[in-house]
Amino acid sequence: MEKTVFDVRSEVSSLKMMDSKSLKWREGGRRFSRQYLRFYQGGGGGGGGGGGLSIKSSYPTARTSSEGIDLVSPQKLSQSEISRINGNNCAVSSSSSYREGFILDAFEDEYGGVIVNPERLPHNANVFSSVLQTSLSHWKLKGRKGVWLKLPVERSELVPVAIKEGFNYHHAEQSYVMLTYWIPDGPCSLPANASHQVGVGGFVINEKDEVLVVQEKHCALGGVWKIPTGFINESEEIFAGAVREVKEETGIDTEFLEVIAFRYLIFLAFEKSDLFFICMLRPLSTQIIIDELEIQAAKWMPLVEFLEQPFVQGDCMIKKIIDICIARLGKRYCGLAAHKVISKFDGRSSSLYYNVAQPQDSYCQSQE
Repeated sequence: MEKTVFDVRSEVSSLKMMDSKSLKWREGGRRFSRQYLRFYQGGGGGGGGGGGLSIKSSYPTARTSSEGIDLVSPQKLSQSEISRINGNNCAVSSSSSYREGFILDAFEDEYGGVIVNPERLPHNANVFSSVLQTSLSHWKLKGRKGVWLKLPVERSELVPVAIKEGFNYHHAEQSYVMLTYWIPDGPCSLPANASHQVGVGGFVINEKDEVLVVQEKHCALGGVWKIPTGFINESEEIFAGAVREVKEETGIDTEFLEVIAFRYLIFLAFEKSDLFFICMLRPLSTQIIIDELEIQAAKWMPLVEFLEQPFVQGDCMIKKIIDICIARLGKRYCGLAAHKVISKFDGRSSSLYYNVAQPQDSYCQSQE
């Protein structure tokens, strides 16, 4: 294999050992580097990211390892490993201590894979190519499986280099592209990109039996009055998303009561699925202030008038949803309330939606 000659001095200086004391963060007995936190917050080297640790379902979760993958600096290979890599015809030259001594900065995920640190990539594409080859050979010797390579948009010149080495596109966001590489022989078992979007609708009815409805500015239904709807944000609870959407569109503060029903819809043309939750909310305010960017108008509409709309009467699904909401109001139906629970599986608090077992704890208990 042809060996590339390059000046390694600038690359060695850019990959000096970082101060590990300033980069360690601990939570629940587990240690993470700040690069790891930024990687999973969506920022990587390209900026962005939200508050708190946010892990998408299509990514592996990471853990520290005592088996030798360095969290804060490029790893130094042993002489025996260098010899074995050279014996496998990898393009590593004995004239360069950088190419011999370092692999890409990375950490191990809990499935035996590797996540490359996007903030510690070589600045030169030729250097990146050579070190990537060395790294893949090293990870293969170590028995690693999948490799996750997140390239910030400002490092897009590295994409064709990685593709040439056998990486595949996984997904892309505004600030980065994610590539993957499957090391073992046989089918790849890395998870596919996220394929579902989650929507919410808020059914809000006041003491006068008036339903909170909106007319959207950009709606294919043509000016119908409907309940406030929208998509939940990343790392947002279903009940919080429903309350937020109603507040954003109408200015009405609400309290979440229950998930009344949910719908599952598959979009074959886009290879996506839509999971939509209908939520019962209790109004806490009355003054309507619309979002003028999305909403044409909003008002409290008598329930009877809302039901008489051709839009409701002519759609079996919409009519069924409203029938369920009315049954809930009449205490003939009980939805799913949100209950905070902590699982030993991950030690985190989460919401479990279910019907309560004891009648005295139920929202849908009949009032005497």
